[in-house]
Amino acid sequence: MAALLLLALVVTGVWIWKRMLPDTQDLIVQYTLPVLLALAGVGLLLKMVVGRVRQRRADRDRRERLMAQFEREGKPDLRLELGLTLVETNHYRLEGLERIAPALAELLMTTLTTRLDDKQHRLRGMAASHLGVLQEPRAIPLLLKALEDDHAYVRSSAALGLGRMRAREAKDKLAYLMKEDWDQTVRSRAREALERLA
Repeated sequence: MAALLLLALVVTGVWIWKRMLPDTQDLIVQYTLPVLLALAGVGLLLKMVVGRVRQRRADRDRRERLMAQFEREGKPDLRLELGLTLVETNHYRLEGLERIAPALAELLMTTLTTRLDDKQHRLRGMAASHLGVLQEPRAIPLLLKALEDDHAYVRSSAALGLGRMRAREAKDKLAYLMKEDWDQTVRSRAREALERLA
C-alpha cells in the first residue's frame, strides 16, 4: 500500500512539474530545493540523535535489570554468567557498574583461582579480561599469575586485563611475553598492554 502511495505521489509530482512554466521551475530549483534538502538533512540528524538517546536508555535499562538479577541470584554459576554478560552489555566500561563492582570482582577473582580444570580455561580467560574492566587492584597478583597459565587464551586475557588496569608492576612480564610467548595472540595482547602502560 505504501509503495502504491509513493508511486502515485511521484507520478503526480512529475505531471505537475511538466505543466509549470520554466521560470517557476527555475525558482523552485534555485530556492525551494536547497531548503527542502537542508530540512531533510536536519530531519535525518534529529532521527540519528533520537535513535542514539533511545539506544542508550535501552542499554541503561537492560544494565539495571541485569544488575538486579545479579544481586538476587544465589547460584554461583548463574551469577557468574550474569556478571560476564553485564560487563559485555556495558561495553567493557566500569561506569554504571560501580554498585556491583566489588561483588563482581570477588566472583571473578574466585573464578580465576578455582576454575583450574583444563576445560574451564574459557571462564578463567573471561574472568581475567573482565577484572581489568573493574579496575580491582587486588586482582593484579592473580592476573600476573594468570600470565603463566597453560592456555594461551588465559594468558592473552590476563595481558588484556593488566593493560586495562595500567598495572605498572606487570611491565617486565608483559615485555617477556611480547617477545617469547609461542602464541601470536598472547604476544599481540602483551604489546597492546605495554602500549597502555607507556
